[in-house]
Amino acid sequence: YEPVLIARERLLRRSARAWRGYEVDSQGDAFLFAFQDVVDAVSAAMRMQRDIAAALPGVRVRMGVHSGEPSLVDGRYIGLDVHRAARVAAAAHGGQIILSDTAYDLVASQLPDAATARDLGEHRLKDLHRPRRLYQLVALGLPDVFPPLRTLNAHRHNLPTPTTPLVGRQAETHRLKALLAEATTRLVTLTGPGGVGKTRLALQAAAESVA
Repeated sequence: YEPVLIARERLLRRSARAWRGYEVDSQGDAFLFAFQDVVDAVSAAMRMQRDIAAALPGVRVRMGVHSGEPSLVDGRYIGLDVHRAARVAAAAHGGQIILSDTAYDLVASQLPDAATARDLGEHRLKDLHRPRRLYQLVALGLPDVFPPLRTLNAHRHNLPTPTTPLVGRQAETHRLKALLAEATTRLVTLTGPGGVGKTRLALQAAAESVA
């Protein structure tokens, strides 16, 4: 596993540099690259997939491209758009490149290498904000057929959609999800003063536990 991981990292970084990409962060086997232009990001993603397919047969990497306006703090990008980018990527399957609606709007008329974008419809991501329309990049040499995206749409539920994303509460959400996952748990009750956010927290934990 280690030699394959190192080879994959080398390919990803090389492709990013070739298209003026900047490595913002890496955690485990995941990378976050920033690009000056969405066309560069899409071009880099296509090259990454082709290089990996040629050099590492059987290795599959899921990728997401999103455009937004994060804040730069101490050399790191932070903000909701960073989370949205991660969730767009998490919705993909290995070998698949997914574009968010904002990225697609900026690149639709100038997709490189005769690539096209397939409309996959609106999907609810884990932040439970308004549904986002997602697109699959289709290009020569890239896999074309994939299972349904890994979004909340893939699982039937009756959760309402809040009008705003949840800000903070990561620790409480994690704790609540852990309680729900315990085999002996039959009921979890949230208590607190009115307006403190019990329902919003419950909705978030439920949405992230749907699968």
